[in-house]
Amino acid sequence: MTASSAAPPAQRGTRPLRAAVLGTGSWGTTFAVVLADAGCEVRLWGRSAAVCREITDEHHNEAYLPGIVLPRAITAGTDPELALDGVDLVAVAVPSQEARRTLEPMRDLLPTTAVVVSLMKGVELSTDRRMSEVVAEAFAIPVDRVAVVSGPNLAREIAERQPTATVIASSNVQTAQLVARACASAYFRPYTNTDVVGVELCGAVKNIIALAVGISQGRGLGFNTMATVITRGLVEITRLGLALGADADTFPGLAGMGDLVATCASPLSRNHTLGLHIGQGLSLAEAIAATGGTAEGVKSSRSVLELARSIGVEMPITEAVVAVLHEGLAVDQLAALLLARPHKAEGI
Repeated sequence: MTASSAAPPAQRGTRPLRAAVLGTGSWGTTFAVVLADAGCEVRLWGRSAAVCREITDEHHNEAYLPGIVLPRAITAGTDPELALDGVDLVAVAVPSQEARRTLEPMRDLLPTTAVVVSLMKGVELSTDRRMSEVVAEAFAIPVDRVAVVSGPNLAREIAERQPTATVIASSNVQTAQLVARACASAYFRPYTNTDVVGVELCGAVKNIIALAVGISQGRGLGFNTMATVITRGLVEITRLGLALGADADTFPGLAGMGDLVATCASPLSRNHTLGLHIGQGLSLAEAIAATGGTAEGVKSSRSVLELARSIGVEMPITEAVVAVLHEGLAVDQLAALLLARPHKAEGI
């Protein structure tokens, strides 16, 4: 099923919105497609001159989106000053643990009226900061100029213009609305939200739950186990979010259950795929190589667990994933570890 990409141009005043996307990976490139299809002028920034030339001259990014033809309006380059010059919106799609050191050198290049959109899903190691907090600190801007995007957003499907919805969250309603206007099209439906904490935690923790699902399926376990891990995973996400002041209504929505189901069930999910390789007996290094790169949940599992422990929140699935990936727990012990927990009433 596909949908037309035609949409009225996203505008600021009487001109199209100008957007920069930092990061030429699969999600960054895909979001550039979304912005271009919504009528924005889009510039991509990346570190690889070869990838940037391919995007600009050949309208492809074969390393990350093979076979996808990119809109001709998208240009790419390695110079952040050119990418950020005069833009209204900056979307950040770099690895979460590299965000701070990537963005800080660009601080003085950011236009004073631009809003910044975090496409990243994770929690920073050593600081326990959510990505919107990292972005605001790195760029030295108030949090009300920052928005986050989360939802069932598998990059490949969106790049193919398959219909999906997402959540745009910001503490400032006008910021969220501007970003929503910039990316809305016939196939991409944004909903706005002011629960930044809840939306970001959903995006970070669902990757960890997807690793657990992948590991269990790699061991040959079936749909009962998958359903158990997904539903109890949602409990973990909700428990952590509520402890940090999130809105309970966020978790059964698109950013919560919607993204969790997509990431845990789809072979397009890098976290699910990496977990599958671990479950099949590969080492972490071998699984990363077989997946074609690391997955955000590998590193953020430790930072999420640190955050949960610091505020006294129990997250047994996250603990088990950390034990398997980073502490030498045998994969065959993962299910037993979870099922051996004390009996209790179901609930948060």
